[in-house]
Amino acid sequence: MTQSIYAFQAQSIQGDTIDLSQQRGKVLLIVNTASECGFTPQFKGLEQLWRDYGPRGLVVIGFPSNEFGGQDPGSNEDIASFCEMNYGVSFPMMAKTRVNGAEAHPLWKWLKGEKPGILGTEAIKWNFTKFLVGRDGQVLKRFAPNDAPDKLRADIEAALGA
Repeated sequence: MTQSIYAFQAQSIQGDTIDLSQQRGKVLLIVNTASECGFTPQFKGLEQLWRDYGPRGLVVIGFPSNEFGGQDPGSNEDIASFCEMNYGVSFPMMAKTRVNGAEAHPLWKWLKGEKPGILGTEAIKWNFTKFLVGRDGQVLKRFAPNDAPDKLRADIEAALGA
C-alpha cells in the first residue's frame, strides 16, 4: 500500500523519468489536461497559480490525457508546444497518460482511491480534474473539471501554510 505521492514516478513530456519524491515538502496540484477541451483555457489560470505560489512551494503538474472525447490527440511534442505557445505554460508537464481503467497510471489509481469523487466514484469524469496534495505527500482535496484554478486559491494558501 502506497503511503504518499513520493512513492511514484512519471515520465516528463520530454521523456525523462521524474521521481515525485523530488517534490517532498512541497504542495502539489496534479491536473489531467487536454489541448482541445472546453476547459483548456484553464491552462492560463494554472500557470498563474504556478507563478503566484511557486516561490512559496506550490508545484503544478499537468498530465495530458486523450481519454475524454479524444481531446488531446497530438504527440507529447505537439502538446508541449501548444501549451507553451498558447498559454505560456512553464509548469511541469508529463507525458500523455491514462487516468482511468486497467491501463491507468499507478499515480492516478492512487489519487482516485485517496479522494473519490461525488457519491464515492473513483473514475475521472473529464479533463481538468485536479488533486491538491499537501506537503506531507497526502491528498487533501479533489476538484471537479469546472472548478476554475482561481477558485482553488484559498485551499492552496491553507496547504502552503500548513
